[in-house]
Amino acid sequence: MDKVQLTAADFTYITADRHEEAERIAKPSLTFAQDAWRRLKKNKGAFVSMWIIIFIVVAAFGSIPFTSTKVVSHQDVTLQNLPPKIPALSFIPGLDGTQKTDGVTSNPYKDGDVKQSFYFGTDQFGRDIFKRVLYGTRISLEVALIAALMDIFIGVTYGMVSGWRGGRIDTIMQRIIEVISSIPNLVVFVLLILIMKPGMFSIALGIALTSWTTMARLIRAQVLTAKEQDYILAARTLGASAWKIGFRHLVPNVSSTIIINLMFTIPSAIFFEALLSFIGLGIPVPMASLGTLMNDGQKAFQFYPYQLIIPAIILSIIMIAFNLLGDGLRDAFDPRTKD
Repeated sequence: MDKVQLTAADFTYITADRHEEAERIAKPSLTFAQDAWRRLKKNKGAFVSMWIIIFIVVAAFGSIPFTSTKVVSHQDVTLQNLPPKIPALSFIPGLDGTQKTDGVTSNPYKDGDVKQSFYFGTDQFGRDIFKRVLYGTRISLEVALIAALMDIFIGVTYGMVSGWRGGRIDTIMQRIIEVISSIPNLVVFVLLILIMKPGMFSIALGIALTSWTTMARLIRAQVLTAKEQDYILAARTLGASAWKIGFRHLVPNVSSTIIINLMFTIPSAIFFEALLSFIGLGIPVPMASLGTLMNDGQKAFQFYPYQLIIPAIILSIIMIAFNLLGDGLRDAFDPRTKD
């Protein structure tokens, strides 16, 4: 057999740091929060919903100087039932300030010599629906935020105590939750309205009193699992108090559950408030919410459908955006989710 002679050109030189490069981890090191944010950004629906919610919140609360209770309640019969008019979008039917009645198209802005443009039109009292929608959205969000904060305070505290103590105390506390959950929500609201003055706080209190049970059960389940972990046992061995363990170890580890549940609690509170206001048990006059706007709009729906459709669309967008964001956060905080 012929011998093959190899030269230096037949070999590839490997540098001294080649082994180190092979051992280096290609994926960057990320904290839990950074990894959750990366997962959330990859979920297009949840990410877009987050920016929609931010825009709605900024628009609703940023319009406070222009949408006070006095401003949105101002009536002018000379401007009643004007259709939506957006000059920049006048090429879109329904946004050019014209309306059709009995097959005849008319322009109330020209007929009444109205110089001002109302983006969402006006109602039967001449009130600007655009300002009332901003005002009503803010009231609905405030009710939901108050209910969410009370939900956190009551539900998280109750669930942590129940899960941490366990035994007979846990059994008694869970039976109390079952009794409260068996009471219809509408009964609680009617009783609160009879006892308290109807308004934003009574509605938020009613929503909080009927919705915290779900949060408490979820937190209890998380605490039952977490309190058997080694870091909790180590903290108890070192003499840490129950309150210190709860705030320093348990709360951070159940924070994802709290955030995700809030993303579903807030739209539920908004929808329930709108339902109560729609049937006349919610926000009183002269305040307005999305529910009261839809209640006013359905009375004139046959002739002026935009008065009902516009607040209904805003409510639908808020509900869909919060639910999509909640689904996205649930996937983002779940370490078992595959990229």
